[in-house]
Amino acid sequence: MIGFVLFGIFVILMLIGTPIGVAMGLAAVIAIALANPDTMWFGLLAVPQNFYASLGKYPLLALPMFILVGTIFDRSGVASRLVNLAIAMLGRGPGVLPVVAIIVAMLLGGISGSGPATAAAVGGVMIVAMSRAGYPKPFSASVIGASAAIDILIPPSIALIIYSILVPGASVPAMFAAGMLPGILFGLALMVPAFFLSRRHGMGKAEAHLSKPPFWTSLREASWGLAAPVLILGGMRAGLFTPTEAAVVAVFYGLFVGMVIYRTIRIKDLFSILRDSAELSAIVLIIVALAGVFAYSLSTLSLIDPITKAIVGSGLGEYGVLILILILLVGVGMVLDGVSIFLIFVPLLIPIALFYQWDLVWFGVILTMMVAIGQFTPPIAVNLMVACRIANVGIEDTTRWVLWMLLAACFVLLILVVFPEIATWLPSALGY
Repeated sequence: MIGFVLFGIFVILMLIGTPIGVAMGLAAVIAIALANPDTMWFGLLAVPQNFYASLGKYPLLALPMFILVGTIFDRSGVASRLVNLAIAMLGRGPGVLPVVAIIVAMLLGGISGSGPATAAAVGGVMIVAMSRAGYPKPFSASVIGASAAIDILIPPSIALIIYSILVPGASVPAMFAAGMLPGILFGLALMVPAFFLSRRHGMGKAEAHLSKPPFWTSLREASWGLAAPVLILGGMRAGLFTPTEAAVVAVFYGLFVGMVIYRTIRIKDLFSILRDSAELSAIVLIIVALAGVFAYSLSTLSLIDPITKAIVGSGLGEYGVLILILILLVGVGMVLDGVSIFLIFVPLLIPIALFYQWDLVWFGVILTMMVAIGQFTPPIAVNLMVACRIANVGIEDTTRWVLWMLLAACFVLLILVVFPEIATWLPSALGY
C-alpha cells in the first residue's frame, strides 16, 4: 500500500510541475514516515544520511568538471572552427551541411557529453548556415536535435558516469569504452536520412557555388578543439589520470584554448561561465542526492523484489521483457532528462538484468541509447526543444523530418541488441 502512495505522490507532484528532484525527495520522505509511524522521527534520520551518502562518491567529482568543460568549449568558438574544417573536407552542395552538423555534434560529444549543450552550440552555428543554404528550419532543427543526442553515448558522458556510480559492476572507463562504437554507429546512421532527404527535396543548393574554406588553415584552427577528446580519453587510457582528474585537466585545457589561443574568452567572462556551470551542477547533484533518498525508500519498503518478480514472471520471456523496458524508456525519455531516468529506473531494472544474466555494461549502453532516442522524440524532447527554440519553429513542425531520424536510431538499437559485442568488444580489448 505504501508503495502505491510513494509512486502516487511522485506522479502527482510531477504532473503539477514540481521539479523532478523535489518530487522524488518529498515522495520518499512521506513514504519513509508512513512506513515507520511509531518511530517516524527516528526513521527520518535516514533522509539526511542517504542525502549525503549519495553525494559522497569520488566519481561524482567529475560531473561538475565536465559540465564546466562543456560551458567553456561552448563559449570558446570551437564549434564554428569544427564546422569550417568539416566543410573544407566535404565541400558544399545538397546534403553536405546536415552531415557536417552531425560530425561536429559527434566531435563536441567527445568534449562535453551534454546533449542540450551541444544542441545549443552546434545549433547556434549550423541552423543559420543551413537556412541560408536553403534548408527548411524544421529540417535543420530535426538534424541538430537528433545529432545532439549522440553526446550521451560518446565519452565523456554524464549519463554513463551516473550509470557507473549506480552499478558497481560497470566502471567509468568500461562504460566510456562501451559507448564509443555505438555512438559512432548512431552518428553514421543519422547521416543517411539527413543526406538523402536533402537530396530528394532539393535542399542546400543555395551555397553549392561557394568555395570551400582552405583545408590546412581550417585544420590548424580546429586542431585545438580536435585535441580535446584525445587528451581526455587518451590520458585516461594511458593511465595518466582518472576520469575525475581528466575532467579537471580538460577544464584548464579549455580555458587555455579559449583565453590564449582563440582569445574568445576574456577575464570578465569567467564569472558568467563559472556561475552557469555551478547552477547546472547544483541542479544535477541535488537530483542525484534526492534520488538516493528515493532509492533508499524503495529498498526500505521492499518494493524492488516484488516488481522484479512480477516482471520476470509475466510470461513475456527474456526478449519480451527487454522490449517492454525499451518502450518504457522511450516514453520517459520524452519528458525526463537522462540523469533523472537513470536515477529513478536503474535501481528497478538492474535486478531484472541480473536475473537474465545480461552484461551490465551492454545493458547500460542500451539504456543510454534509449534515453538518447527519447531526447529527440516528439512531443516533448529536451534536445529538440533547444534546437527548435534556436530555429524559432514549433516541435510539431519537425515531425515529418525527425521520424526518419528515429527510424535510423532504432535500426542501430536493433543491431546493438542482436550483436552485443558492438558494445562489449572495446572494453574487453582495453582490459576493462
